[in-house]
Amino acid sequence: MTTRQRMRNKCRAVGNAAVEFAFILPLLVLLAVPIFDFARVIQANMILTNISREGANLASRTSETPQTIMNALAATAPPLDMGGRGMIYITKVMGNREGTAIRNVIVQQDKWLGGSYAPASALWTCGGWNADGSCGSLPSNPNAAPTANVMTNQLVDGEVIYVVETFYRANILFGAMNLGFGITTPQLGTNLHAMTIF
Repeated sequence: MTTRQRMRNKCRAVGNAAVEFAFILPLLVLLAVPIFDFARVIQANMILTNISREGANLASRTSETPQTIMNALAATAPPLDMGGRGMIYITKVMGNREGTAIRNVIVQQDKWLGGSYAPASALWTCGGWNADGSCGSLPSNPNAAPTANVMTNQLVDGEVIYVVETFYRANILFGAMNLGFGITTPQLGTNLHAMTIF
């Protein structure tokens, strides 16, 4: 085989590899983008869980205002855009004896003022918010306060717990895919939520 023939064979092999790569590249992209999306959602969910845990810890141990705690939590959330796509609620729940039964009542709820995304709290929805982010529709008498369905039958009279909820509206790049043959990938949820009770 002459040098010229070797060069032609080498050029053909390189050309064949380029054509094969051009056919396979879209398939590789179709596989990589959903994996990237799934990893971003898992990361966002882990961050939400961590800041809800830290928020519950801070709320139960410090004398800081709820807004100060929520601002500190949001500052630790990057790469998440908590200001544009997130929300935090801190709810104070107390065991209240009513006759022979103890009912868990909501005595305080605060909404983070720094977030523009405003989903309803999964624990309880306040009827109206004050300018400082506190719920204005809670009665001062615990017997008239709404019931919290957390830690039911586990609190004693006067015992207080804090529930911190974090919400995030994820930006999903890739939706569900129909792969053919009746196989469809699941659609990732865009509304993430984490709740910690402390």
